[in-house]
Amino acid sequence: MAMAGESSGKKIGDCDGKVAGNRQRKVGLIYDETMCKHDTPDGEDHPECPDRIRVIWEKLQLAGVSQRCVVLGSSKAEDKHLQLVHRKDHVNLVKSISTKQKDYRRNRIASQLNSIYLNGGSSEAAYLAAGSVVKLAEKVAEGELDCGFAIVRPPGHHAEADEAMGFCLFNNVAVAASFLLNERPDLGVKKILIVDWDVHHGNGTQKMFWKDPRVLFFSVHRHEYGGFYPAGDDGDYNMVGEGPGEGFNINVPWDQGRCGDADYLAAWDHILIPVAREFNPDVIFLSAGFDAAINDPLGGCCVTPYGYSVMLKKLMEFAQGKIVLALEGGYNLDSIAKSSLACVQVLLEDKQIQGPPEAYPFESTWRAIQAVRKRLCTYWPSLADELSWKLINQKTPTPIILISSSDSETEDDAQGLLDQMSKLSIENPQGTLLENHQVEPASTSWRADLAKVDVWYASFGSNMWKPRFLCYIQGGQVDGLKKVCVGSMDKSPPKETVWETFPHRLFFGRESSVGWGVGGVAFTNPLANLIDQTHMCLYRITLEQFNDVLSQENGLNVDSDSPVFDLAALQLVDNKGSILEAPLNSWYGNVVCLGKERDIPILTMTCTLSAVEKFKSGEIPIRPPAKAYANTLIRGLVEGGRLSKEEAEAYIDKAVSKPL
Repeated sequence: MAMAGESSGKKIGDCDGKVAGNRQRKVGLIYDETMCKHDTPDGEDHPECPDRIRVIWEKLQLAGVSQRCVVLGSSKAEDKHLQLVHRKDHVNLVKSISTKQKDYRRNRIASQLNSIYLNGGSSEAAYLAAGSVVKLAEKVAEGELDCGFAIVRPPGHHAEADEAMGFCLFNNVAVAASFLLNERPDLGVKKILIVDWDVHHGNGTQKMFWKDPRVLFFSVHRHEYGGFYPAGDDGDYNMVGEGPGEGFNINVPWDQGRCGDADYLAAWDHILIPVAREFNPDVIFLSAGFDAAINDPLGGCCVTPYGYSVMLKKLMEFAQGKIVLALEGGYNLDSIAKSSLACVQVLLEDKQIQGPPEAYPFESTWRAIQAVRKRLCTYWPSLADELSWKLINQKTPTPIILISSSDSETEDDAQGLLDQMSKLSIENPQGTLLENHQVEPASTSWRADLAKVDVWYASFGSNMWKPRFLCYIQGGQVDGLKKVCVGSMDKSPPKETVWETFPHRLFFGRESSVGWGVGGVAFTNPLANLIDQTHMCLYRITLEQFNDVLSQENGLNVDSDSPVFDLAALQLVDNKGSILEAPLNSWYGNVVCLGKERDIPILTMTCTLSAVEKFKSGEIPIRPPAKAYANTLIRGLVEGGRLSKEEAEAYIDKAVSKPL
């Protein structure tokens, strides 16, 4: 594999690629294997791994794309440039974190930060990541390059002025943008558009330019009312900037997973592109996280390489195509490689790749877009007009089960999902649009019926600890849980709590989860057997509340206009006596009836039988739980009076070590 700066690519001054006007575009690339030295301290698996940038570079080489680009050597950032956006103490900490003097303190420092690991290679990688984006941006602003892609890690958009978080040490894009504005005024860059399409909100970048009208920051991300990482209100559409920067911060918050090409392109066409035309930037930075891609283990969205290529192509119309892409997130190696290739091909002005079948945005997407337009129209006249009824009626109903909550993520087949989306009806089954184009509240008639019926919800995972389970009922968050739960509509506590043992196999699987980070989460085999015994905590709740728990466990909004699991479904599992494998592409989409307690059905939720076979074959990984997740199970077993601490630890160790 060729390294950055070797003969695999063109040098500045060489030309290759398709003609753009009367000349050929010069596309810059930066990649350095040294950034792969940033790794977990003991080599344990982690989503933000060195292979993320390796697979991108290999993909570009195998496709013959890197050879047509200008390959630049990496460059370390200067402290004075880092301090344009970061405090001196933070810069000094990152600089010194990999020194021998910090060896004994490194893990402790990382443990005090939010979603950060550190090792002996972290400092150098962080300096190279930030410095390489600065170098590429300078070359583009100077006109030596037309555009480029910095294939760097660690990512940057979560890093704040005085804090590393969310896998990010320095805010690479913010450092480079501030460098152009403040250190190189001679280049004439007076207005910068930063577009962040990473599935997580770019909280660090937002805060760094909160009061700066020279920077228009646009972020489209999963938000889920503040429940999705990095959590809180920062990613809300009401966060528009302050003082002279008011109106120059635009958030488009998705309130669910599964958003795909149609949703993102709708946000482009009806928010970003009109505003970009008014703003008229001199340079565009793209925080190019690819964790909204299909099959990403943390993102839970469905953007295809085609979708990324179209979004980038639309941005090429501005700033004379002076665009600097910097890698952010993206944790499915196949998806980030293909998506990166599609984007570089756009920069080279190659023929656009073929797209998936046509689909429409979700209803919730149109609601988000309308809310953003209404909030920002006083600053951007292009957003003032109401969207037509004909346009917003082209929609896909909100899916019954989405993906990613405290424990779950997606396992859906990408092409199957696209086919399914293309066939979905675009009719609104219930509500109508009011004159101001706001959607009527969902019908709640089903809730009154289901509130009259009690069930036992049997938990075998983190919900065995009652304070954790109450997050699903009353909302909130417990220690170790990285996601705030919205809670149920009916926040009444369980009427009773009892413990039972059931003849099902407990095991732990999946690489990581949104709620608990890296490590497996609990499942039970839906089929009973005579050998295994699993402890379960039974909560007596209403069928309405069970629906809300099931919805949150699988990422569905609890304000749905129809139940996920209705009285007919309850009767079906009751009569069948065992399993209802619902046609849901989710981790906990299989409702299992375990019997009855005092003539009240006992229901649990777990994976499907087909998923169990994939766990057995290794197609879906078996993984031990993270410490925080395991401790939650232990607390549930101990505080529930079921086992002693030593017995609970042994119980979990047995489930982890015993082959499935």
